[in-house]
Amino acid sequence: MIKLVLVRHGESVWNLENKFTGWTDVELSSNGIKEAKEAGILLKENGFTFDIAFTSLLKRAIDTLDIILSEMNFNNIEIKKSWKLNERHYGALQGLNKDETRKKYGEEQVKLWRRSASVRPPSLTKEDSRYPGNDIKYKDLTEEELPLTENLNDTIKRVIDYFNSDIKKELLNNKKVIIVAHGNSLRSLIKYLDNMSDDEVINLEIETGKPICYELNDDLVPIKHYYIK
Repeated sequence: MIKLVLVRHGESVWNLENKFTGWTDVELSSNGIKEAKEAGILLKENGFTFDIAFTSLLKRAIDTLDIILSEMNFNNIEIKKSWKLNERHYGALQGLNKDETRKKYGEEQVKLWRRSASVRPPSLTKEDSRYPGNDIKYKDLTEEELPLTENLNDTIKRVIDYFNSDIKKELLNNKKVIIVAHGNSLRSLIKYLDNMSDDEVINLEIETGKPICYELNDDLVPIKHYYIK
């Protein structure tokens, strides 16, 4: 049996302020730091060990992973970072308060933007300061790879591409793997692993800082999954 651990980063300062974050590179809140420490303690107490870790290029996920590994005394394992594990890009909604956006556009429209697999939020322009092409972290990405907005299907494509190209081989080599990422990048992976429908994934919520263990067979088909307690 193969075990894969997934963790959504701890609460960020924009989670706390109820803002659309996307690719905006915000810090963990003080509660988010506490959540990350508690995740590390929980994993250590339950006897988990890791050979390799995967995370995004966003510091709220990177910092969560670093705190978890520090609490577990696994500071020297290999860490791979990829933009393909970034949160879904929320386009022109990034930085806006979610409640204010609901008042302006309506509950149903905002739910579609947030949860629909196929509906994209309003796009940025390349002239917008929030355009990821302005960030040195993404200097190696092509213009086609730099999103102006994304729906969940766009996020699913890049996450699953990365899972199949980089993560899968580590699992098949019996490496103990932890992935620390974001609400929508992990929803994408869970949708793929559990073969969920578009309708089912709309209602999938993932708690911040709470480790999820997937138990997989030798073909990486899930046997079961659960929050580690």
